[in-house]
Amino acid sequence: MKLDLANPAWRTTLPQTRSVASDAPVSACAFSRDGATVAFALGDGRVRVLSAEVKDAATPAAEPLHKGAVLSLIADPLGDGFVSGGDDGRVLRIAADGSASEMANQKGKWIDRLAAHRSNGTIAAGAGKMALVIDKAGEAREFGPHQSTVTGIDFSKDGSRIACSHYDGITIWSIGQVILPPRRFGWRGSHVALKWSPDGKFIATATQENGIHAWRIAQASDMRMEGYPAKVKSLSWSADARWLYTSAQPVFTAWPFAGKGPEGRPPLQFGDEGAGLFTVVAAHPTAEYVAGGYDSGELQIGDVKARRSAVLRMSDGSPIGALAWSADGTRLAAGNDNGDMVLIDLRR
Repeated sequence: MKLDLANPAWRTTLPQTRSVASDAPVSACAFSRDGATVAFALGDGRVRVLSAEVKDAATPAAEPLHKGAVLSLIADPLGDGFVSGGDDGRVLRIAADGSASEMANQKGKWIDRLAAHRSNGTIAAGAGKMALVIDKAGEAREFGPHQSTVTGIDFSKDGSRIACSHYDGITIWSIGQVILPPRRFGWRGSHVALKWSPDGKFIATATQENGIHAWRIAQASDMRMEGYPAKVKSLSWSADARWLYTSAQPVFTAWPFAGKGPEGRPPLQFGDEGAGLFTVVAAHPTAEYVAGGYDSGELQIGDVKARRSAVLRMSDGSPIGALAWSADGTRLAAGNDNGDMVLIDLRR
């Protein structure tokens, strides 16, 4: 997909958008693997599954699937549905028609972190101080305990390991056929989010101290990047692993990870300053674009190569807390604290 953000049309005409209102905040959103549907996780226990076509006005009703809020949502790596986690401790597999089946029940724990590896069909979930891994046959294994609640979880490039963030650092577990002792990478303080780079070379975390931390896995060396005006809560790697995008700035901020990484190099900051600070960022799945949602409700798309940005949705005062791209990168989903479920078609 090619977007010409220098075209005046991006400044005067917003793309095709569909917005569906709900009476509960949106905590997460995801497109199905086939791109036919998009799902939104809501604070009242419902998962709303809608057509991914902007012109489709149908809004199928949905009954609560979780007792309490839905805290996490991802595409199902084995089908064309979704996987959700809730504050009721349950992990559910949700079909495209909205029906659900239980995959795991961790009573008394919140399932607010989910990850999946598309090639091997494995799902990982943070459940209190434990990491729960469910393979494609439905067999579940626990890894831990960690010294505190798991705050982030992600797969290695080949799917044979998972990384978990927690207080004072991260732990990497071997989950493949070869079982190795866990590797611990320490850095004092709270780590609140985690993302493994697509090339497998780096793991980055957001910290409680208004910064980010990164480890070079092969050498077990680390680096920190600071100076943010607020806590960084969202991290997203570019598809080629050259850039790490972060929230908590008024413009797009990308740390360079090509070559030796960002040591001694400032972040690239580009685009027009938005109304507030970014609360969530999401890199395009194939191209050099990134989407970002603000605490004011404004939504922008940025082009890291051209150093430009354009507004997709104007500020409405409700923070955007969820963003997701379709696999082909032609559509973008967003959700805010007011309960608006937004679908944007970027094809012009």
